[in-house]
Amino acid sequence: MTSIRANEHEGHPIVLVDGVCHFCQGLTKWIIKRDPEGKYHFASLQSDVAKDLLKKGNLSTDSMDTFVLIEKGRYYTRSTAALRLAKGLKFPYPLLYVFIIVPKFIRNAVYNWVARNRYRWFGKDEACMLPTPEIKNRFL
Repeated sequence: MTSIRANEHEGHPIVLVDGVCHFCQGLTKWIIKRDPEGKYHFASLQSDVAKDLLKKGNLSTDSMDTFVLIEKGRYYTRSTAALRLAKGLKFPYPLLYVFIIVPKFIRNAVYNWVARNRYRWFGKDEACMLPTPEIKNRFL
C-alpha cells in the first residue's frame, strides 16, 4: 500500500520531515506558501511510506534528526537538501543556493546544531500534523 501511495506522487520532489517537531511543521507550512505550483510533496519521517522511501535510499529509518529531499530518484539530506529545496522555490529563495559553496562539513555543523536543539527551542507534539483539506493531496 505505501509504495502505491508514493507512486501517486511520482514526478514531484518529496520532502521528509520530523512530523512531531514544531519547527519542522512550521517549515513545511513555510515551503507550501512559497511553492504555489505544488511542486513539493511531503511525508513525515515517522510514517510507513517515509520508512519505505528511506530504505529505498539506503538511509536510516531510526533517525528523526535529518531533513530529506528526494528529487528525481536522488536522495539529499541535511543542509544540501535544504539548499536544493530553496533552489526550487519562487524568487528570492533560489538565491540561497549560493551557500552550496560553503564546505558541507560547515553547513552540516550548523544544521546539526539546530537539529539537536529544535525540540527545546520550538517544542514537539505527540502526533504528526494533520494537513488541511486544501493541501492534503501534497502529503503521502
